[in-house]
Amino acid sequence: MSAFVPGPRLRADATASGALDGLRFAVKDLIDVAGVTTGGGNPDWLATHASAERHAPCVAKLLAAGARVDGKTITDELAYSLEGVNVHYGTPLNPRWPHALPGGSSSGSASAVASGEVDFALGTDTGGSVRVPAAFCGLWGIRPTHDDAALEGVLRFAPCFDTVGWFARSGEMLARVAGVLLDDVPAVDVPASLVSFKEAFDARAASEPHDAQRLRALSPARHETEIFAGEQAAWLQVYQQLQDDDIRASLGAWIDAATPRFGEDIAARFTRMKSLDDAEVRRCRELRKTLAARIDGIVNGALVVLPTTPRALLSKDASPECIGAFYHDALTMNSVAAFAGLPQVTVPVASEPAGPLALSFIGPRNSDRALIECARQLFPYLS
Repeated sequence: MSAFVPGPRLRADATASGALDGLRFAVKDLIDVAGVTTGGGNPDWLATHASAERHAPCVAKLLAAGARVDGKTITDELAYSLEGVNVHYGTPLNPRWPHALPGGSSSGSASAVASGEVDFALGTDTGGSVRVPAAFCGLWGIRPTHDDAALEGVLRFAPCFDTVGWFARSGEMLARVAGVLLDDVPAVDVPASLVSFKEAFDARAASEPHDAQRLRALSPARHETEIFAGEQAAWLQVYQQLQDDDIRASLGAWIDAATPRFGEDIAARFTRMKSLDDAEVRRCRELRKTLAARIDGIVNGALVVLPTTPRALLSKDASPECIGAFYHDALTMNSVAAFAGLPQVTVPVASEPAGPLALSFIGPRNSDRALIECARQLFPYLS
C-alpha cells in the first residue's frame, strides 16, 4: 500500500540552495503545501476546505535550504490514532515488517522514509504520532520541544500538545534537518547523567518480557527513576481530558456542521468529547502543571531513557483488545514528554526479522539538537 495520498504525486522544487541541497522530503497531510488542500486523512475535511495559500513555515524553511517536496503522505484521520490505519485511503506499508502496522498517525511519512522513497519526512506528534511509527518502522525520529509558533500552517488537532517532528534513516540526517528547522531556537545543553524510566520498562515487560530485558541491557543508564509514582491512571486521565478539550475547540464546530464519515475506532474517540466535564478539565489543567514540574525536575539533572513503545509492533490482525491496550499504554508513556513540552528522540537500537527495538531519550526544553547529538554518540554502544 502506498505511503502517499491518492492522486498525482505532489512535488515542489527547492526555492534556494543550502544545507539540504538535493534531498527529497515528504510532508504529512496535516501540513500545508502552497496550492494544495491539506486533507487531514479524511475526504470530508478535504471537500470542505480550500487549498493552502502558502507553505507552512516548516516546509518553507526546508525548501529554502535546498530540499524539495516529493509527496504528501497518508495520515490517520485528523491525527486521532497511533496505529497507522486509514479506512478511506488505506494503511501504508511497514516496509521492513510488512505483516505489521506502520504506526500512526504519521504512518505515511514513516513508510516513505523506511522504504527509501525520500530522504526524510515531516510528521506531527501529539501523543506519539512520530515516536510510535519511527519505532515500528525502525527509524530515527524526534518529537521536538513544544512551540506554538511552529504550528503555523498545520491542521490543529490538540495544540497544547501538537508538535511538528520528522523521520530519518540515520541520526546524521535527523541532525541535518534539525539544523535547518531549529536554527532560530536557543541551544540548550543536555545533562551528562542518564536515568531509566522504570515504569516504562515495566510496561514493556508486561507484554514482551524478553524484549524488555534486552532493552534494559542496551540502555546506557545505570540508575532508575519512577516518574508515575503509581499514578499511571491519573496521568492518562489528565492527558486525555486536556487533549479532548483542545480537540473540541479545534475541530468540534466543524464535526458538528459537516457530520463527517469517520472510521469506527476514530468516530468513538471523537464521540468522547461530548462527555467532557468542564470542571474536570480545569482540574486536569492545574494538575498538568504539577506533573510537568515533576518531569522538569528530573530532566534538568539527567536524560530520561525509556522504550519508545510498550510493544515492538502491532500485527495487522491484532485484536481490538490488543490495540486498545497498546493505545492506553502508549499514550500514558508518551504523556511524559507532552506534559512538559520536552524533546524526545527515538533511536532504532535493533532491527531483526521478528521486529524492531527502539529506545528514546527525553531532555530539557530546547535541548533538541544536543539531544540528537547525544543519541548519535551513544548509538554505536546501543545497537
